[in-house]
Amino acid sequence: MSFGGFNQQGNHVPMSEINVTPMVDVMLVLLIIFIITAPLLTHTVQVDLPVAGGTVNPEKPDIITLSLNREGKLFWNDAAVDEGTLTERLTQASSRKPQPELHLRADRETRYQKIAEIMANAQKAGIQKLGFVSMPDKAPANTQAH
Repeated sequence: MSFGGFNQQGNHVPMSEINVTPMVDVMLVLLIIFIITAPLLTHTVQVDLPVAGGTVNPEKPDIITLSLNREGKLFWNDAAVDEGTLTERLTQASSRKPQPELHLRADRETRYQKIAEIMANAQKAGIQKLGFVSMPDKAPANTQAH
């Protein structure tokens, strides 16, 4: 017998044959799976796609930097400006196509009231995109605690 059995005579010799039946069963199952799935991988659906002319991405809008220092002085692209001139420039900027982005840079010590007034003026003038510029935190040189 190939399965080895209980030998009554006391001759206990290890069986040297490998049973390959489970391996053959697995291989046949895999073969059937591949036979079934192979045509599905090569079969494609023919679709006649429409042709559409894409528009070119619009150029990046200009960036206007509005800075507010600790003393409350305003700077339009690093040039000093007063409140009256600021309103005029914001209105002119909002009428341009494409409308420029307004980047607001304020000193750490600046009061929020002043920043809120500038934001309200920009909104009244019609500015659509307003961003805040800040400096990232500096990571400590040694982050491990001793």
